[in-house]
Amino acid sequence: MVWVGSSSIKRICTVFALAMILNIFSALTMISWDLPAKWYTASLGVQIIERGTPDSPTGGYAPGDVECPSSHPVIRAASTLSDNETAWLQQRRDKTIGPMTSILTRANISGFDVSNYISRIAGNTSVLPNIGIAISGGGYRAMLNGAGFIAAADIRTENSTNVGGIGGLLQSTTYLSGLSGGAWLVGSLYANNFSTVTTLRDGSPGSSVWEFGNSILKGPESSGLSIVNVADYYNILQADVNSKANTGFETTITDYWGRGLSFQLVNASNGGPAYTFSSIALDKYFINGESPFPVLVADSRKPGTTIISLNSTVYEFNPFELGSWDPTTYGFAPLRYIGSNFSGGAVLPKIPCVRGFDQVGFVMGTSSSLFNQFLLQINATTLPDAMKNSLTSILERIGANENDISVFKPNPFFGYNNNTNENSHSNQLTLVDGGEDGQNIPLAPLIQPSRALDVIFAVDSSADTGFYWPNGTSLVATYQRSLNIALGNGTAFPAIPDQNTFINLGLNNRPSFFGCNASNLTGNAPLIVYIPNTPYIINSNFSTFKPDYNNTERNLMIQNGYDVATMGNGTVDSSWLTCVGCAILSRSFTKTNTKVPTPCMACFNRYCWNGTVNSTLPSSYEPVLKLKTSAASCVRYRYRGFMFVFLVIEFVLLFLL
Repeated sequence: MVWVGSSSIKRICTVFALAMILNIFSALTMISWDLPAKWYTASLGVQIIERGTPDSPTGGYAPGDVECPSSHPVIRAASTLSDNETAWLQQRRDKTIGPMTSILTRANISGFDVSNYISRIAGNTSVLPNIGIAISGGGYRAMLNGAGFIAAADIRTENSTNVGGIGGLLQSTTYLSGLSGGAWLVGSLYANNFSTVTTLRDGSPGSSVWEFGNSILKGPESSGLSIVNVADYYNILQADVNSKANTGFETTITDYWGRGLSFQLVNASNGGPAYTFSSIALDKYFINGESPFPVLVADSRKPGTTIISLNSTVYEFNPFELGSWDPTTYGFAPLRYIGSNFSGGAVLPKIPCVRGFDQVGFVMGTSSSLFNQFLLQINATTLPDAMKNSLTSILERIGANENDISVFKPNPFFGYNNNTNENSHSNQLTLVDGGEDGQNIPLAPLIQPSRALDVIFAVDSSADTGFYWPNGTSLVATYQRSLNIALGNGTAFPAIPDQNTFINLGLNNRPSFFGCNASNLTGNAPLIVYIPNTPYIINSNFSTFKPDYNNTERNLMIQNGYDVATMGNGTVDSSWLTCVGCAILSRSFTKTNTKVPTPCMACFNRYCWNGTVNSTLPSSYEPVLKLKTSAASCVRYRYRGFMFVFLVIEFVLLFLL
């Protein structure tokens, strides 16, 4: 048995306090419902969920010393893609040709010979469509809505290639990025050997993967669940985090957060403590280019601060590296060895390297440290002022101890780019939730000139409005950042209207295209296909801080995301698949001087933002369901008197801890 010391009890009490806070917000914003599983129509037969490769030399959560490889780990400049990524792309781009031809053929672009066109350009990757998908942050809401989009885009999902289906888009995609809740989705797919969404949803006997009925603050469901089970769960988390600390590495609450996430997202015993994000590069499906290139995003935060600005350095995790394209850091470290002692761009001589620091849950947790997000958003809630002040005080105490950050110590970028890198003189690199700078859709890695993407499907589940719907804020932030020459690194992004225009013109209530006319753009900006979270069969605007979803809620959210991706399998717009095909081909048409087919012109007229602006203050945005279903009887409720009593009781119990 693992016993918990007095200092550890304080940390566990902090976690329980956060659990109560999250439960309060969940109760205030959502009532559960229970509908038959038949509402989820995209299904797949039961499959065995394979797992990624464990790569920690200790066999557990703690990193460990290893002999350095013959090619000593060094920091490379961000002027080009890494050699590893370049070599991988040769595999992947070839693998996208068949699926791309298939989905474009089903798009049925009248008067256009898809097979002939793709066969002519297949050998020229500069004109062959290069596709990216970006899944936004927003807790489980974003994860499940994004999962619906991925299920719709995955040719392996049953019925995804039927009328109105966009199955094959995922297989045609080169890059897949995730942030916060989107990072949970992307990380879980790859930690489980790129399993399908439906396979992860359906699970396997005895597995807690994608079982969200119990929040990570309670632990996975088990027979006869009791406080003993919860205590055992926390003992496991405590033992794992202590093992890292005892090895000499600093830990924060993000270590607990990441370990808890792993129980839900990684199909391995105790959430696979030895599984690393860099081990994705060791899996055959990835080596052979059978999946897109996964990228997770986090923001840098200066030690001792709590505010993240738009000019904060954006970092990315990919199977090969951790680093930033921003001119500040402008470098990448080999992810497999980031726990090693780097200085001036290289591991110090005559000391061992370290492996296992990039534990997959820790990386997902780094991209989704919601604690500081909660602090930033608490004033937007409807809680009484006295309650806001008390909760803010608790969270500020957490932040003051920097427990809401993810600590990378030793700092791999210590002594690197001293003139521009704000962290070059710090012995630790501190990273936080990737959406805290306002860029809640992880577009930064996908608009880098070296990656040369033509079209990005931006799935937005942000909670921008008072009722937790997106209004384009993330696109606005990325556009504004792209105008900053000092940070842009040569990136280009299409013009984006203000948030009021998004609502007034309905751009956040249906798919919208930005950057349709490449000749009007400065630089080689990709076409952005904006896919906002929209209610099709349920009101999918759950609070970001809703900590648990029963299976019915989970399935309905995934189905709603599926309908968002397909516009209800073409029910809302029967030409949607055609328009998806036209979006894929748009930049290629420009590069090859190909006349745009008439059906594509019609699509662009329908979905492209034409530059019109309406910045008047809109009325409250409350969209209605787009598809008729008995799920419409699912009701929300606001503040109720009995909830106030419940809230006070929980708040008192919080301080009794």
